[in-house]
Amino acid sequence: MKKTFVLDTNVLIHNPRALESFEKNQVVIPIGVIEELDTFKRYHDERGRNAREVARTLDQLRKNGKLQEGVPLPNGGILKVEIKGINGNLPASFSHLKIDNTILGVALSLKAQGEDVRFVTKDINVRIKADALGLIAEDYETNKVKIDEFYSGWTTLTLPDAAIDEFYKSGKLNWNAPDSLYDNEFLLLKSEIHEAKTALGVYQASLRQIQALWFREPEAWGIKPMNREQVFALNLLLNDRISLVTLVGTAGTGKTLLAIACGLMKTLDEKKYRRVLVSRPIVPLGNDIGFLPGTKDEKLMNWMQPIFDNLEFIMDRNQAFQNEADDVDGKIQYLMDTHRLELEAITYIRGRSIPKQFLIVDEAQNLTPHEVKTIVSRAGVGTKIILTGDPYQIDNPYLDASSNGMVYLVERFKGAELFGHITLTKSERSSLSALAVKIL
Repeated sequence: MKKTFVLDTNVLIHNPRALESFEKNQVVIPIGVIEELDTFKRYHDERGRNAREVARTLDQLRKNGKLQEGVPLPNGGILKVEIKGINGNLPASFSHLKIDNTILGVALSLKAQGEDVRFVTKDINVRIKADALGLIAEDYETNKVKIDEFYSGWTTLTLPDAAIDEFYKSGKLNWNAPDSLYDNEFLLLKSEIHEAKTALGVYQASLRQIQALWFREPEAWGIKPMNREQVFALNLLLNDRISLVTLVGTAGTGKTLLAIACGLMKTLDEKKYRRVLVSRPIVPLGNDIGFLPGTKDEKLMNWMQPIFDNLEFIMDRNQAFQNEADDVDGKIQYLMDTHRLELEAITYIRGRSIPKQFLIVDEAQNLTPHEVKTIVSRAGVGTKIILTGDPYQIDNPYLDASSNGMVYLVERFKGAELFGHITLTKSERSSLSALAVKIL
């Protein structure tokens, strides 16, 4: 028996191509969803763009028949816009003035007609209400990652003592790697005999070889690694062959600090990139920066303060701009005035082509898979993209640790030759910060 999937608005806003995800089943869009999409289409953020894309898709499908009666989808399913049974089956305790409830009413009506209904929504509270009404409620999980099996970017290998000696001598080790090893995955090599005998390496899939780290003592603008994971992270950030890097970690693990320091060194010292471009989701709940007074740069100052905090720390440890400015604020302003450092809202990244730039996207866990795809696809020739974030600190109400765009990207890109990832686990900000992360 074919299933009937009734979609909530947030599913289509989350992924405007969600209609293609339900195989040869019936997909129902309640009229209340169309009303909400009509409201969102006026927005100038990702929600508005996705709402307009869904509207265009529905308009194109409308040419194949009447949406009210059902039209065929490219994957063999049927799409239907339902306008009947909106309120009749709702209990009196459910307000008929709320669109969420009218959408639930459609699902209830279809169930009463004997259809095998699945109500799909990203909203936890609506799933709870659907369950209370006796509906089978599901999250939209097409892009979900098993977070307990999330790729860390490095692993431990126990090898014969002679293999460790060979690696120390030649800096490489031929290795018929198991399927669990990925290209650019870092390795802690341990001897089977001597527990203290270890080495660090990186796996190169094309050569089937473990090689020594590209940078054994990496440093960027006075910032040195304070643990093994930071050594791995700096190797990825400083390697020009790796053009996409993801750094995941809790507060204080150094992911943003390391990215900015490497970006400045690669741009100002090595002239590899034209500028460091830093971006982050402005308001995770989706409000536009236009609600703040002032120019775009003045508005961004409020949301980019964590970036400035890291810049101040880096500038305090580097003397490169003593001649241009005597104080830290002056050094930072000099970089911005000369356009070697730019801050940009995620909103304005879309539609751009970004060549030869060191692009850092901070707090990337608040982006959907569709938004991450949009950002990464902006990369022009010679651009390096770094995404940083903590999947357990999400402000977007429709994302979680398993469904956000950053973990989705890691899952899809792991093993790619131009990609590298590291999960940082140890907080180095301060003893207090590390303790807070651990016990709070």
